[in-house]
Parts: sequence; C-alpha cells; structure tokens
Amino acid sequence: MSSGTNSHAEIFENLTLELRRGCLTLAVLTQLRTERYGYTLRKALAEDGLEIDEGTLYPLLRRLESQGLLVSQWRDEDRRNKRFYRLTPMGEQIQGQLLSEWQRINRSLGKILQEA
Repeated sequence: MSSGTNSHAEIFENLTLELRRGCLTLAVLTQLRTERYGYTLRKALAEDGLEIDEGTLYPLLRRLESQGLLVSQWRDEDRRNKRFYRLTPMGEQIQGQLLSEWQRINRSLGKILQEA
C-alpha cells in the first residue's frame, strides 16, 4: 500500500463519522422538542445508545442555532449558569421533514439490504 492511501480503519472511521453526522442532527433536533441543557441532552442521547462528545455536541448546537432551528437561553439552575436549548417553530418543521426523509431512506435501505 502506498503512503498516499488510507488504511481500512481510517476509511471505515471516516465513513462512520459521515453516517453519524446526519443521524446526530436528527437525534438532537428530536430531543430538543423538550427544552434541555447540554449535559441532559448528552445524557438522554447516550441512554438511547447514541454517544456524543462535547466537542461534537456544542458546535452542532451553535450551528443549528445560527441556522434558526434552535434558540438558547442562559439561566441559573441549582446555583449554576446553564444554557437551555429548544426548537424554534422552523426547527420543529425541519425536524418533522428530516424525520420523514430519514424514514423514507430507512425503508429503502431495508429493501436494498433484504435483496442483497
């Protein structure tokens, strides 16, 4: 193998990250139908089997907020300042559309994989 080619492990890792990226966005939007702060959001995702580290979650939240899909607010809770996130009306609409698209893709993939 030449030095310019990626190893099997590197290719798999990159493709896995690519696959997870869209799934994480849908999962975060779905979880934020109920207002949460970052730690409880991470915990809820992990409990459902979708681990996400802070270095991925907070940039994703900032991006979704800059796109107008989330709003956030700093509040004191338990004597600590926490940033709470929730969907905007546009975020709710986009979440529903993404969910429908994910379900359509999942059905199609199910058929493709069954045929294989």
